[in-house]
Amino acid sequence: MMYWDGSMGTWGYVLSGLSFILFWGAVIAAIVLFARSATAGRHGSGGDGGTYSVAEHLLAERFARGEIDESEYMARLAVLRRGRSA
Repeated sequence: MMYWDGSMGTWGYVLSGLSFILFWGAVIAAIVLFARSATAGRHGSGGDGGTYSVAEHLLAERFARGEIDESEYMARLAVLRRGRSA
């Protein structure tokens, strides 16, 4: 007859360790994904925090809607890009 002595045994410790690693891995992954999604809309592809890329995007939208012509678009785009390098 076998009696349970209260120990988990080898597989109990292995599964406990794996579940610990998986749980904290999932928590860390969730934090990283949340941080990336929260900052994805704020920053563009530029290294300056994305302020000029947002402005360039808005300018391109105005050009696409026909609110400004090509010469005005190019002139304003040049001003934005010149301001970035200064």
